Amino acid sequence: MAYETIIVEIEDEVALVRLNRPEALNALNATLLDELSAALTEADRNDKVRCIVLTGTEKAFAAGADIKEMAEKSFVDVYDEDLFGPSMDAIQRVRKPIIAAVSGYALGGGCELAMVCDFIIAAENAKFGQPEVNLGVIAGIGGTQRLTRFVGKSKAMDMNLTGRFMDAAEAERSGLVSRVVPTPKLIPEAMSAARKIAEKSQVSIKAAKESVNRAYETTLREGLLFERRTFHSLFSTEDQKEGMAAFLEKREAQFRDR
Repeated sequence: MAYETIIVEIEDEVALVRLNRPEALNALNATLLDELSAALTEADRNDKVRCIVLTGTEKAFAAGADIKEMAEKSFVDVYDEDLFGPSMDAIQRVRKPIIAAVSGYALGGGCELAMVCDFIIAAENAKFGQPEVNLGVIAGIGGTQRLTRFVGKSKAMDMNLTGRFMDAAEAERSGLVSRVVPTPKLIPEAMSAARKIAEKSQVSIKAAKESVNRAYETTLREGLLFERRTFHSLFSTEDQKEGMAAFLEKREAQFRDR
């Protein structure tokens, strides 16, 4: 499918999805969000895709939502269309892992889009921020909720109230990103991580993603029970038998996703 605002390439069972509005620093407009949610949904359904990498340009992952598109909207407008709701809901329904490869600015909606992904690999030049307060609004795609869960109340409050940016080193120290790499190595590093995920049993990969996400959505007791029962259930799969046999036989496992 041809897209106007994104580029999709599939290589080695990894879908590399690039935001492609460089003239607007990949600002998230309606077209981009519609195309992105459609592309990620399609990748989730594509048997040839086992992991997804989402990135932008070296200068900007995404510098925020498109202000020109929003400026004249009223409360009724944004409430009636549930601004950002349908596209974000679609992305959250993707069961395959999504790695955000962030270079340059990830601000406002861009930071929130990165946080919707399963983990973030950041280039050394990455900058994260929730500067919506400078526009007379607040974050609307998770900047007060996910960010607080990732970095704690104090840093999240600081960023949401002052609008200051967090550089890549601070983001890694704070737990927002999983690792920081030299800017030229960002895509190779993200693709390498995605290929490692693609080698694994997709049954266990999806189960692991569901279990980690459950940690943010329930109590510790209920989360532990969910994890344990999911662990138990994987003993019904062929991949569990193959994985453990391969370990004992000191060879590479040949998973069949069943």
